[in-house]
Amino acid sequence: MQTNFTPEQLADPGIAEANKILRACVHCGFCTATCPTYQVLGDELDSPRGRIYLIKDMLENDRPADAQTVKHIDRCLSCLACMTTCPSGVHYMHLIDHARAHVERTYKRPLMDWLLRFMLAKIVPYPGRFRLAMGAAKLARPFARLLPDPRLRAMIAMAPAAIPPVSRNDDAQTFPAMGARKYRVALQTGCAQKALNTDINDATIRLLRRLGCEVVIPRNLGCCGALSHHMGREGESHAQAARNIRAYLSEGDLDAVIINTSGCGTTVKDYGHMFRLDPLAEDAARVAGLACDVSEFLLRIGLPAQAPQGLRVAYHAACSLQHGQQVKTAPKDLLKAAGFEVVEPADSHLCCGSAGTYNLLQPEISAQLQARKVATLEAKAPQIIAAGNIGCMIQIGAGTGIPVVHTVELLDWATGGPKPQALVNMP
Repeated sequence: MQTNFTPEQLADPGIAEANKILRACVHCGFCTATCPTYQVLGDELDSPRGRIYLIKDMLENDRPADAQTVKHIDRCLSCLACMTTCPSGVHYMHLIDHARAHVERTYKRPLMDWLLRFMLAKIVPYPGRFRLAMGAAKLARPFARLLPDPRLRAMIAMAPAAIPPVSRNDDAQTFPAMGARKYRVALQTGCAQKALNTDINDATIRLLRRLGCEVVIPRNLGCCGALSHHMGREGESHAQAARNIRAYLSEGDLDAVIINTSGCGTTVKDYGHMFRLDPLAEDAARVAGLACDVSEFLLRIGLPAQAPQGLRVAYHAACSLQHGQQVKTAPKDLLKAAGFEVVEPADSHLCCGSAGTYNLLQPEISAQLQARKVATLEAKAPQIIAAGNIGCMIQIGAGTGIPVVHTVELLDWATGGPKPQALVNMP
């Protein structure tokens, strides 16, 4: 793609990078074949190629974002299926991140839109606040149909029937390995995950300890910054990320930073890029290099093979794992080694519609993607659905009666841990 940035514009590192990404695009349109929003809406401007044109025009002309451009950028899931498909290596993730930051700086959103985004940024990354908000949402549920804004109704619907008690395993501490210590790892405990489902971290800790890992929960650990980052709130996201970088490095030598929420993993692995122009650059790159999804690490160290379980598991590949991190086979290989029969739905590359806060801010589009994903999963007649991201689990679980559990819960169960709570009443 030809670009026409001025030398003065290219002196800005962000614009220089955007220019490089834009020029890599050859207009081939392969991305439209795998873009969920283009499939649902059928609008070229709701495809990666269309959004690239809008971003190019906005940045080249150095103009504030307008309502039309914001609408189509906001509709992007950041599922990154386009990056997996692109034959030219266009780094769409960094381009859309830059565009969102530009929108946040230059566009004055309608009041309700601004308030909802502000509320999400100030509540979801903080487990205590999020728990209180979910409690309030449960109380408001009988009146949800009276609310005029579908986004508010979606937020109320998200609250689970039962909010789990706080797990003390998420507190800063060190869990010794069972038997001889082979590895020393830190665990990213997540933020929303600690409020929505405490079983995931509990299962991760048990499994890692059985495999000879000393598991560290660092002090001062908080949100990885992903949620604010994807809303263009760079100041907040970088502050949250910097706090975590310092928290990890304060723990001394680590073999890995384990992440069991793939949405967080994509962001943590990108810390080196996020802080490339910052004094924290070297430390950020170090943490990014240590970061790995729990399935990557388990495949690396080896999981003992188990006898067949006689259970059919449909594996849902979270976009942030398969596209954002290019981790595609590890979870399936581990589940098979643990004795499960693993099946995959049709169009497994397509997003379920969760995408961080997308299901709350774009509920109509999200609902269509949810229905499509649930239908393809149920078509495989599984007894269990497994996924590696809490957002996907909540999204899919709201649309099906089939139990949805984290991959690591099944691996923990198969190797001596307790049966996942979601499966306790399963026949």
